[in-house]
Amino acid sequence: MDYRQLGRTGLKVAPLCLGTMNFGPRTSEADSHSIMDAAHENGLNFFDTANRYGTQPGETEEILGRWFASGGGRRERTVLATKLYGDMGDWPNEGKLSALNIRRAADASLKRLQTDYIDLYQMHHVDRETPWDEIWEAMSVLRQQGKILYVGSSNFAGWHIATAQGVAASLGMVGLVSEQSLYNLMSRWVELEVLPAAEHHGLGVIPWSPLAGGLLGGVLAKERDGVEGRGTANTEGIEKNREVLTAYEELCSDIGEKPADVALAWLLTRPAVTAPIIGPRTIEQLTDSLRVPEIDLDDAALDRLEELFPAPFPKGSNPAPEAYAW
Repeated sequence: MDYRQLGRTGLKVAPLCLGTMNFGPRTSEADSHSIMDAAHENGLNFFDTANRYGTQPGETEEILGRWFASGGGRRERTVLATKLYGDMGDWPNEGKLSALNIRRAADASLKRLQTDYIDLYQMHHVDRETPWDEIWEAMSVLRQQGKILYVGSSNFAGWHIATAQGVAASLGMVGLVSEQSLYNLMSRWVELEVLPAAEHHGLGVIPWSPLAGGLLGGVLAKERDGVEGRGTANTEGIEKNREVLTAYEELCSDIGEKPADVALAWLLTRPAVTAPIIGPRTIEQLTDSLRVPEIDLDDAALDRLEELFPAPFPKGSNPAPEAYAW
């Protein structure tokens, strides 16, 4: 496994991040534990979760916590990322990024995860009501207490990243080290501002939904074979994009690779991207993705992908974020 640095940090993570959103709602606890064991056996050390994941908030973190508690160096071998922001209850201050909620949410996640520290503590969304000096002071306290090591963001705009880093620098803090964004061949809007901001400020980008909700996972072939899944259930998305998906799956067939693997391999060629999130429901889905880092898309394949899924700025223009500047 060729590990990558997470942004500008010295932290080394696998080029694929194991997403755990299915653990609980769609994958049993026993199967979830088996998937995490298989991930370690194959060198994947980067796991992502959130305090809201599960059939009820906190369930997925609890599944990870019981896996860590089973020993065998599981926690020590894992770079653990979790998130806070969403409401965990109906009472005031049980969500968002006030200093009070940051403190309480971190302590609650640590208890559920059965660990004394979180490697990467991520803000699941920007808080438009809490000032950055309050957020950074609260994160600084957690870091001084040894409860978190790094801070990341998720679903931030480029200017949110720039603002956060500016305030962090003024306080003498490291600031953000990662940004988790919606990013795939069919959704490339982050290339306008988010990716350039991340690259400039040294953030590692962690794309979520790399298969566009299953549409890039060979959905037309599955449709023909009668295989049901998240992608095939999106009939509106299939019909809207049938022509380009047909051409995409033909390209993947021509180069001898699975559509899902090509979509992930493409992300690994993008600036600032550290590791796309894979969210397997089964061990088979996990193992299917393991050879993605070995896939070398040649210039012809990359050019064809660019034709099928063009960037969100005019071809031949200046590179983002100056694509629309003179």
